[in-house]
Amino acid sequence: MPKEIGIKDLRRLLVEAPVQLIEVLPSQEFDEEHLPGAVNIPLKQLNAQTTATLDRSRPVVVYCWDDA
Repeated sequence: MPKEIGIKDLRRLLVEAPVQLIEVLPSQEFDEEHLPGAVNIPLKQLNAQTTATLDRSRPVVVYCWDDA
């Protein structure tokens, strides 16, 4: 079930659980800057096929970085 979390919760999850980080910005922006360990699946490509390789036993954190 989707749940919005803040940076404090993300930091906790990165320590406590083996979360999977999915960055949904376009590939060029991902290449410029992303969180360590994140995987890039651009939002327009986020579907059952592109997420099929995710480990269903681990939590998934989907995020985008936008400093605008």
